[in-house]
Amino acid sequence: MVNDYLILGAILLLLLAAILVYFRVANRYNIIDRPNERSSHKKITLRGGGVIFFFGVVLYMLFYGVHYPLFFTGLALIAFISFLDDIVKLKSRYRILIHFAAMLLMFYDCGFYGLPWFYTLIALVISTGIINAYNFMDGINGITGGYSLVVVGSLWFINNCRFSFIDNNLLYVVALSLLVFNIFNFRPRARCFAGDVGSVSIAFISLFILGKLIVETGDFSYLIVLLIYGVDTVLTIVHRLMLRENIFRAHRKHMYQIMSNELHIPHTTVSLIYMTAQTLITAGYLLLPIQPLTYFLATSILTGTIYIIFISRNYHLHAG
Repeated sequence: MVNDYLILGAILLLLLAAILVYFRVANRYNIIDRPNERSSHKKITLRGGGVIFFFGVVLYMLFYGVHYPLFFTGLALIAFISFLDDIVKLKSRYRILIHFAAMLLMFYDCGFYGLPWFYTLIALVISTGIINAYNFMDGINGITGGYSLVVVGSLWFINNCRFSFIDNNLLYVVALSLLVFNIFNFRPRARCFAGDVGSVSIAFISLFILGKLIVETGDFSYLIVLLIYGVDTVLTIVHRLMLRENIFRAHRKHMYQIMSNELHIPHTTVSLIYMTAQTLITAGYLLLPIQPLTYFLATSILTGTIYIIFISRNYHLHAG
């Protein structure tokens, strides 16, 4: 047990050193985020700090062994193309091809290929949506790192209190990488942003862990650990389609963006609201004696209704 703590302590120190080294590299090569029409920040900030999530998985393999080689290969591919996109914008078709290749590799370590072929197709569609949702939602300080901590914490609880489906050490190392990132991002004036490399990488990691859980249980209702992101993303897309907008163009119409930009709620407060809402929903799912699918549908309707009421009352502030 003491040895386990020493290893995790060493990993934590290495992650801290890695992100500080990255800051020097980002400063040297001008890897920065300039505010634009989609941004909820006003100052130039270092971009790509979320590369620490990839470093975390590298350290996991170095200390604990290569347990999920195809997952790691997929993560390396998707992190590389996303980091490249942070530096020089790539054409979407190149990103999509790499994303698909990475997900197909990851599905093998999840166990999807032992299921009927259409499960892989469904998983590809859902995973693409979740990765894009993570990318869309990465817009204010603390939201990506904080929300992902709630997701990983929920999966840790399931792994330890319901049934074991994945190596606990992977969950611990991913949580440590999120904690290190949050030190520099979950604050009123962020030292760095996750960038595409961060939001896409942590989405990919979360999808792998969640995918293993779903394959072993056959229960898709575990997607509830991502419900808040899902509701905000899907309903924002529907709203933009109703407005006849190009949904692929930058915008500031997400609920969290209106909360921070138009209602002037501090970024960290908005992030805490999202974290708390997801925590309560997941806790209810895991602890209340309600049929999982019924609970999933009920909470989806509830959170969707709250979103619609909020947008109905506050969207005029943005439109005006």
